[in-house]
Amino acid sequence: MASARRRAETDPQAPIHAPVHALPKLQLRPVGARADSRLWNEFIHRYHYPGFQTLPGAQLRYWVSAGDRFIGWSHGRRQQNLHLVVNNARFLILPWVCSENLASKILGLTARQLPDDWQHRYGYRPLLLETFVEKDRFTGTCYRAANWLHVGQTQTQGRGKLGPSGKQSVPIKDVWLYPFGKGFKIGLVR
Repeated sequence: MASARRRAETDPQAPIHAPVHALPKLQLRPVGARADSRLWNEFIHRYHYPGFQTLPGAQLRYWVSAGDRFIGWSHGRRQQNLHLVVNNARFLILPWVCSENLASKILGLTARQLPDDWQHRYGYRPLLLETFVEKDRFTGTCYRAANWLHVGQTQTQGRGKLGPSGKQSVPIKDVWLYPFGKGFKIGLVR
């Protein structure tokens, strides 16, 4: 991605300074065709701090216009149900958009729409959204404001999925969860 020609569509735009209630109604649109996907990848590459990386597994990506013990699953149940947990791997508001409460508004909108979109695409409904937030970079305020639950920090050694064993290669992160539906056990781990 680093050597790819940058397209004008991803160049910085005129700043937007307005509180979320003053913006037009927000719309979520799934990223679709290949050209659309390449454009999304370029925005992530240019403006999201870790850049673009191919993400594994089932996923939905959207355009927005205008740890397992927390769940209470046994190891066997976790293996059986892990596909029902959707990871919010990337969340980006372009740097020229400054709109108070926009991030939490987008997260709330996504939490309402994603289960139906996931059902339509993959044939089943997820149970839970999860995300991992670098605590040295971000406080997670937008997740808290969107009613996500802070359940602690990653219980790993900070090596990531593909990092070398026994060596910290990524920062330890705060874990945030958003359950879809009631009757879902989430116990805080301290």
